[in-house]
Amino acid sequence: MQSENTIYIAIIGVGGVGRHVIAQLQLISSDYPNIKLCHISRSNKSLYAQHFEQPLSFDSWETDLEQSKQEKLSLDVLLKYLTSAPGKCVVVDNTSSNDVAAAYPTFLKQGISVVTPNKKAFSGPLELWKDIFNSVHSSSNLTGGYVYHESSVGAGLPIISTLKDLVDTGDEVARIEGVFSGTMSFLFNTFAPVEGDGGVWSDEVRRAKAAGFTEPDPREDLNGLDVARKLVILARLSGLDIHNTSSFPVQSLIPQELESVESADEFMEGLPRFDADIASMRDDAKAQGKVVRFVGSIDVKKAVVNVGIQTFDKSHPIAALKGSDNIISFYTKRYGANPLIVQGAGAGGEVTAMGVTADLIKVIQRLS
Repeated sequence: MQSENTIYIAIIGVGGVGRHVIAQLQLISSDYPNIKLCHISRSNKSLYAQHFEQPLSFDSWETDLEQSKQEKLSLDVLLKYLTSAPGKCVVVDNTSSNDVAAAYPTFLKQGISVVTPNKKAFSGPLELWKDIFNSVHSSSNLTGGYVYHESSVGAGLPIISTLKDLVDTGDEVARIEGVFSGTMSFLFNTFAPVEGDGGVWSDEVRRAKAAGFTEPDPREDLNGLDVARKLVILARLSGLDIHNTSSFPVQSLIPQELESVESADEFMEGLPRFDADIASMRDDAKAQGKVVRFVGSIDVKKAVVNVGIQTFDKSHPIAALKGSDNIISFYTKRYGANPLIVQGAGAGGEVTAMGVTADLIKVIQRLS
């Protein structure tokens, strides 16, 4: 018999992040014996417990999923399945799916909590954002679920929780600035280092792609939209009603002539023709004793958001980043001229999963 405090976990997406989430859940399962894994799905397969008192195995889930003959559950059927559980449920969405994101309010209204790194739910239409947060558990909505999405900005870095703490305790956030993309950080740290000449732009993009720092098609990183989505989330948490990523200027590093080429290979083949354009920006900054970096900024007081290349003195913390690290500075009334800085690895399956698992622990503790 299951305890009334049993919490059932349904995981959507078991790729690079999802498999690490399951591994981390297994590590903490002895500390939280009331959690039970009831559902796992990927793009074309589902595995779910036919009887909630017989949960899925943390040890053999991968083999069991591969061998599963169960029909993949639609979101509507998954909702019906979870509402029949004899305890509280949490959906962990490790995808970047718009369809799953659009279903969050429906899950929340049924008392099913949501934990996710999926930034599309929180950077998409403002109406969806409001619907999500109007559906969460609160003093005026005791039947709603909880939602946590720390890893939608900065992987496992405590960026969202830091901003929420600042706002919730009455601090006045004036400005947020930083490097929000591990890909862009790696590219500019090698292309325009503080010391030395740096490399050729197209060569650095090729090297980043080979090392797994970019998406299979680097245009998905170079168009600036990943950074823009993160800024929409932080701007909204700061109190700004930003409608979407089209509401402010976003600098794309994709040459216009290559925007519509059919394949990533064709893009990479054509990129060297434009090396001189971005090199001139780097060299102009270098002549002034500065470096170029791809950053995002939010002026909360002026309600101005920007994404693109800026120049920084070599002594600036943003200039001194190494590898693919992120750095985010919060300028507030309490912290004055010395911002609160969060810095560290802002990408990678294991650290992103850590942020997801940490959020899941928060939900488990609230539900238990």
